[in-house]
Amino acid sequence: MSRGIEAAGAAEERFADWVAAIERALAPGEQYTASCAGEATDFARLNRGKVRQAGSVAQNELSIRLVRGMRHAEHALAMSGDGEADRDAIADAIAGLRDALPDLADDPHLLLPDRVESTRVVRSGSLPPAEAVVDEVLASAHGLDLVGLYAAGPVWRGFANAEGQRNWHLAETFNLQWSLYDRADKAVKSAYAGFAWDPGEWTSRMAAARERLALVARPAVSLAPGRYRAFLAPSAVEEIASILGWGGFSARALETRQSPLTRMRAGERLDPRVTIDEDTAGGVAPGFQAEGFARPARVPLVREGALVGALTSPRTAREFSIPANGANGDEMPEALAMAGGDLPADDALAALDDGLWIGNLWYTNYSDRPACRITGMTRFATFRVERGRIVAPVDVLRFDDTIYRMLGANLEALTRETELLLAPDTYRSRQLASTRVPGALVRELAFTL
Repeated sequence: MSRGIEAAGAAEERFADWVAAIERALAPGEQYTASCAGEATDFARLNRGKVRQAGSVAQNELSIRLVRGMRHAEHALAMSGDGEADRDAIADAIAGLRDALPDLADDPHLLLPDRVESTRVVRSGSLPPAEAVVDEVLASAHGLDLVGLYAAGPVWRGFANAEGQRNWHLAETFNLQWSLYDRADKAVKSAYAGFAWDPGEWTSRMAAARERLALVARPAVSLAPGRYRAFLAPSAVEEIASILGWGGFSARALETRQSPLTRMRAGERLDPRVTIDEDTAGGVAPGFQAEGFARPARVPLVREGALVGALTSPRTAREFSIPANGANGDEMPEALAMAGGDLPADDALAALDDGLWIGNLWYTNYSDRPACRITGMTRFATFRVERGRIVAPVDVLRFDDTIYRMLGANLEALTRETELLLAPDTYRSRQLASTRVPGALVRELAFTL
């Protein structure tokens, strides 16, 4: 058993102890919900092929919401792991919330789970010690300018309420994001993530990165603005999918006509090959959200190019009298999955023939939100392709195009293979979110500079 799993087991026991302390502190007529978030992470920051920072993070945060009638207030605590001190902190927090409730107005959109749905999911990974992984990475990158971040270990979420509902979710994963630099902005960015570290898979991915690095070293070409045939690698498609998550599938945004996909409610469609789901069962996100509402294993969002669903939080459900489906408060995807198509990934260059192979995008944002027009920059390894062969790296370009063209009128093919990409965010803590996407071949993509 790994150090991380042992720490996670102790965290589950502590959460049960914290919940018991909350229930002892309640007064008649009071209800509560409690959620916890924590991790036991080993990490290493790499630069110029060497370890520049290494360490471990072990943390637990407890959020308590006290409810009386239609009034509620919440307090978040960083837990110390000292049983007596944590119990005293919980009692103090509830006393403070109790004092605050009389000064608050009723919340007409308060919605609590109306049935008990307890769950326990533990997805243990098969991870070597972090030191062994880092040694393997550095040995593979000998003589190269490698920069990156490796983070691995269990991340967990828990929920409890006054009705007796108890939920626990743990996923033990690793995530390695790395780049091989040649010069200036010429580099190859890659990622490898999952539940089990496979030396063979790592060797294959590193070999592919080395091949692209050799291509990046060639003299770069500058292209004039215009429309170019393009293949978007999964990491580039993921960047576009992430932008769509900014309100695109939000039920509240759709109901108030603020969603960038509002036109799809009026009949606008993507290519019939485009199918998008919130696939909780296939990702790493828990099957419940912070307010205790259960998430379906899968929420259909786009079917055959048509918008068929939305992510609906409890507050939106109450306000607009529509069913909730376990979405978080921001109604952003946590397990977005786009189905693959018929194009074998190994045939992508041949299918592209003449055009651009785009490995990554960044600085993406909406340039015209109602039209779902997205702009951004190519990043690192973008190549000019002629007759199915890479001939030269391309200097940075800015694209500006609509989703209805990229995944609609101009979509020629999606790769058969899809790639699971785990969220690399470490602000406050590692996130339990993922995206699964294919590569996409588009007839033309508009570049403005």
